[in-house]
Amino acid sequence: MFGDQETMTGLDETPMLPLVALLKSDIKRVGNEELQRPLLFETAVSHEVASTIAWAVAQQHSWEAVPQQWQQVYDETEVRIGAYLAELDHVAVRLAQVGIPLVALKNSGIARGIFPHPGAVPMGDVDALVRKEDFRRAHAILLENGYQFEFRSALEEEDLEEAEQGGGAEYWKLLPNGEKLWFELQWRPVAGRWIRPDQEPSADELMARSIPIEGTDVRLLAPEDNLLQVCLHTAKHSYVRAPGFRLHLDVVRIVEAHPGLDWQTFVQRVQTLQVKTATYFSLLIPHELFGTLIPAFVLAQLRPPRWKERLLRRLIQKAGLFNPHEKKFSRLEYMLFNSLLYDDVKGWWQGIFPDKAWMQELYQFSQGWQLPYYYIRRLGNLLFRRLAT
Repeated sequence: MFGDQETMTGLDETPMLPLVALLKSDIKRVGNEELQRPLLFETAVSHEVASTIAWAVAQQHSWEAVPQQWQQVYDETEVRIGAYLAELDHVAVRLAQVGIPLVALKNSGIARGIFPHPGAVPMGDVDALVRKEDFRRAHAILLENGYQFEFRSALEEEDLEEAEQGGGAEYWKLLPNGEKLWFELQWRPVAGRWIRPDQEPSADELMARSIPIEGTDVRLLAPEDNLLQVCLHTAKHSYVRAPGFRLHLDVVRIVEAHPGLDWQTFVQRVQTLQVKTATYFSLLIPHELFGTLIPAFVLAQLRPPRWKERLLRRLIQKAGLFNPHEKKFSRLEYMLFNSLLYDDVKGWWQGIFPDKAWMQELYQFSQGWQLPYYYIRRLGNLLFRRLAT
């Protein structure tokens, strides 16, 4: 990847090379004896791709070719994700009864509407999008249906007004099988702290273009919107932070499921939102790592200036695509990395200091003299809110 694959990604190091080969379904390069090696299995589990690899091997050969410990992880994942999707369907029904449409995002949408093999799509929670006008009603319905309003991060407070301002809230519920499900309800499709408010696709527009999933009240983003949303989500995780490189499989699955994807429309939306740099690396990494077919003209139109590309490559190389639970960046590196993802200096400045109207809408203040205080508050949020980087 990035020119020199061996030195830039660490793919020459066992067991990452066979791990990636298995995810590419390149089974000929990895024999059954390799699957039997404890180090490969342990690495796959730590990178949250063991069930995905088990499924890939079974499709290339048969389930008899999958070692028992790999099958066990797949079976456990299938039960867990199946329970998640059943609850997603239930929530969608309850919301639909009061006229609230719900779109499943990221892996939730992929598993429910694109890649119908739950055991091969591990995820830590369910992500759903509603319109901003429906957010509080949806919040109330979740509470009525046994959900607890609580953020996983100790840095967040269970304050509905702040959650709404930030773009979404988190909830948990114990499912009938005893599984604890985390459910993230959003009205902002990405809700990244470093993403400019005007750089996110409008939830209303996404809803209007979304498509129904047969047999459920859950909806799915249109292919071009879905790809853009997962690209921005991957960039939000800096491409390398937890849950790690399995995030790049989102791009793989959406691209492979939609051979007729309108790439020109996709590029136009990326350019309109001024997220070319962030999207470029979200496409380039799975293209180089898994051989995902991204049209050359797309990468050419989104490619950042040479100096910026080289600097971002060095930062990604230093952080490493693998071992996502390790510390990836110092605070200074994290700030630099996110700053470089803006397409230009003007966009960077607007990302830190959005216009007055947006600040007033977000922080709910009316007096213009209060604006400097809320800019300081926003700057502190950007600099200090995310500590585990």
